[in-house]
Amino acid sequence: MIEKDIAETREDLSRDFDALADKVSPSRVVGRQVESVKGTFTGVKDKVMGSAQGTGGAVAAAPGQAASSVTNAAQGNPLAAGVIAFGLGWLVSSLAPATQKEAQLAGQAVDAAKEHAQPLVDHAKSVGQEMGADLKDKATEAATELKDSAQESAQHVKDEGQSAADSVKEDAKGS
Repeated sequence: MIEKDIAETREDLSRDFDALADKVSPSRVVGRQVESVKGTFTGVKDKVMGSAQGTGGAVAAAPGQAASSVTNAAQGNPLAAGVIAFGLGWLVSSLAPATQKEAQLAGQAVDAAKEHAQPLVDHAKSVGQEMGADLKDKATEAATELKDSAQESAQHVKDEGQSAADSVKEDAKGS
């Protein structure tokens, strides 16, 4: 009974600790933020342009009809045509090698991103440390309660055993 309680408490603490580690892991925090931003942009894109499910099926069914599918999707929708043109321009520019100025600007952008991300990383670390300290306190408290419970149970078993021994002794004297 006590061993089962100890095992269950250990499992609960292990699950809590794993969940905590997953929640405060900087890479997981960044990943959740990236997914959130992606979801927001996808939702906005779908609201503005409509879902691309119909054109995707046509492209998958007949790759040769891809250009006409894109043209059909853009007809009557200048915003869609602009987005398609932007996408094509971006694709073409990504195929050309980066100039020295572009590389320099990209380096500056990375440095700025690191600078702005550092407070988030520091905050995540402090939150993780606080949660870890809180978890440590709870684990210590649970261990103390478990120890007290085990001692009480051991005393109860000892008392019961002593009572049974005394009863046997009394029965033996009376016979």
